[in-house]
Amino acid sequence: MAKSNYITRHGWNQLDQELKFLWREERPKVTQAVSEAAALGDRSENAEYIYGKRRLREIDRRVRFLSKRLEVLQIVDYHPKQEGKIFFGAWVELEDLDGQCKQYRIVGCDEFEPQKNWISIDSPVARALIGKTVDDEIKVNTPSGVVVWYINKIWYQPDSI
Repeated sequence: MAKSNYITRHGWNQLDQELKFLWREERPKVTQAVSEAAALGDRSENAEYIYGKRRLREIDRRVRFLSKRLEVLQIVDYHPKQEGKIFFGAWVELEDLDGQCKQYRIVGCDEFEPQKNWISIDSPVARALIGKTVDDEIKVNTPSGVVVWYINKIWYQPDSI
């Protein structure tokens, strides 16, 4: 499944801050440490040098990824026309057949966080929710079978989370 290129403004800002931190702060520190370790002599058994080079490759790989990803991401801001329907960025309260309620926020694939109940727009649950309204029913195929939820509440809140 292809990843979508949607992201909240908050999510984009976090990725941009990570990129700037890695490039302006972390990479120069590691580069300096590698230079100092290299000056000590034999690099083949120099743990600081070997670890530093490995860390530098990790940083460079992440910097390349973030640079390319930030270029293609599309920030999706809230619009008042969204009220009453589920779209990107919405918080949703779902109730299952047993009366158990769960709350989810629909975000981009680069910012989903299960511990915060943020789910990716590309997930089966989010895809089933898009365009629905309060009191609608959704059915989602899961490995354990079909799950049915009812939509109790939809709301949008600023990205200051």
